[in-house]
Amino acid sequence: MKYAFFDGKPYDKPSFNFYGEQAGIKFKYYDAKLDIDTVNLAKGCDGVCIFVNDTADAAVIDELYSLGIRSIALRCAGFNNVDLRHAEGKVTVFRVPAYSPYAVAEHAMAMILTLIRRTHKAYIRTRDFNFSLNGLTGFDLHGRTVGVIGTGRIGRVFIDICRGFGMRVLAYDKYPAEGVDFEYTTLERLLRESDIVSLHCPLTDDTYHIIDTERIIMMKKGAYIVNTSRGALIDSEALLEGIKSRHIGGACLDVYEEESDIFFEDRSGHIVDDEILARLIFMPNVLITSHQAFLTEDALDAIAATTVKNIVEFHENGKCENEVRRSRSAVV
Repeated sequence: MKYAFFDGKPYDKPSFNFYGEQAGIKFKYYDAKLDIDTVNLAKGCDGVCIFVNDTADAAVIDELYSLGIRSIALRCAGFNNVDLRHAEGKVTVFRVPAYSPYAVAEHAMAMILTLIRRTHKAYIRTRDFNFSLNGLTGFDLHGRTVGVIGTGRIGRVFIDICRGFGMRVLAYDKYPAEGVDFEYTTLERLLRESDIVSLHCPLTDDTYHIIDTERIIMMKKGAYIVNTSRGALIDSEALLEGIKSRHIGGACLDVYEEESDIFFEDRSGHIVDDEILARLIFMPNVLITSHQAFLTEDALDAIAATTVKNIVEFHENGKCENEVRRSRSAVV
């Protein structure tokens, strides 16, 4: 079997080569992202393996189908970049529903601690032998309220971490989990009472811009927002205005709604045309990482192992346990 591997990075290759060789799968790596201009690179392959910023819209799916390709292997949990409706009857789409919820949840907490305790600023100061503490005052997490939107695997691990810090937890999920020992509430109450709001839900029609101008106004003045899920959960322009007005105390963003042409690449020698992102980066109370939360050795190994298992299962049985169907997409 041969799979075209789009948007490949050096850290992807060791695990995918290891598991691919064991299963008899050859991955043909491309730096380019999948889109209508690059889709023909997959010619002669049995399928494509794509990531969060590749594009599998109707036009790309039609071209893949015309090339004889019948499978799209997502090496991630999210699938909002795939037109599932158009894929029906043409290509089978499967994903990695869980790799390491600890990787993402721990990164979310790392970002919170970094921003509220100003450790990134302290690091820069001390390298210049500046040992002043002025402007580095933070606050205790113990006793504060954290609102967790989305209580899947990652959300529940994040809740456990927050409880370890002695935080009060409020949770919201359109599809609440059963048998949990934390408190579900309405989204409105969660926003009103939380000192920190952390997003751990998939991007769907229901969750697109779940944090917008109206809901930012609902939030407690000075509250922090954390997003390690999908960029478009937050209206970036509304967030910028909330920070400028001092209503939002700070933001930790591992994702950004217009990240596809920016994140995962070295843009240090370029002028970034996205003015909202540029202004967010320069805000002293905003911390941005470039979709890094998943990036641990444990997670990379699990992603490769599950993706290869999905491919083998599909080619042997014509179906896959981790297939994503449009009818299920709203509740996954």
